[in-house]
Amino acid sequence: MTEPLDGATNMALDETLWRGRLAGEAPPTVRFFAWAPPTVSIGYGQRLDARLNLVACRRWGVGLVRRPTGGSAIYHDGPERELTYSVVAGAGDFEGAGELLPAYRWIAQALLEGLRRLGVPGEMVAVMPSSGRPPAFCFARTGSYEIEVAGKKLVGSAQRRRSAGFLQHGSVMLGADAERVRALFPGEGDPLAGMTTIERAVGRRPNFDETAAALAEGFTKAHGVELGPGSLTRPEQELVDRLVREKYGTAEWNERGRIASDLSRIS
Repeated sequence: MTEPLDGATNMALDETLWRGRLAGEAPPTVRFFAWAPPTVSIGYGQRLDARLNLVACRRWGVGLVRRPTGGSAIYHDGPERELTYSVVAGAGDFEGAGELLPAYRWIAQALLEGLRRLGVPGEMVAVMPSSGRPPAFCFARTGSYEIEVAGKKLVGSAQRRRSAGFLQHGSVMLGADAERVRALFPGEGDPLAGMTTIERAVGRRPNFDETAAALAEGFTKAHGVELGPGSLTRPEQELVDRLVREKYGTAEWNERGRIASDLSRIS
């Protein structure tokens, strides 16, 4: 497992990879990663309100970061209980990559194959209509081509697109700290009512590395894609550092969704 990163660095890294793919300067990328400290990530357009307990975040030292992708908030509770994935691809990298729902479906097929290697009886849900106010907590409602077990959400995903390609984030729940999730999302009734975990589904909690390896195999089984290690170039690392400093590490972005620099060209 690669070393878990803080929220600002994780999101800066994914935006850097996305920018590179949009410019045709970087390859399509699948990344499995974890967070330290545990962090709440909120969606690109999500408003902070009383449905997320910021006081509890500060009390427990939980980080807060706004993703470049959409959707609702997720609690990333470190590699013991959660694995996050990201996919960066160009519009022509695979069949359907140029459209929102086909891209979701392509990725979900790979995730399902990987989860089956862990014994998870997951199912990909059909296209779901969007209705009502979005929940504050991602796992309170299942979206199109997300993954459930016995009617409860196991994997939540969110995507952001440009004409040349997209970035998708997703969260795979290995386990859950029920008390903490309920405290962090007090405005959702019981935020755990509609979600499940791998631990609950199969009676054991696989570790991060086992889960990542199974999901990587899923991409190979579903689509013939062999995943291998990668690294950042020096210009990419410099952009990561700048995005942390001027965007993802700032209250202006994380609390209000605003930045005051030319980095706004993709934001």
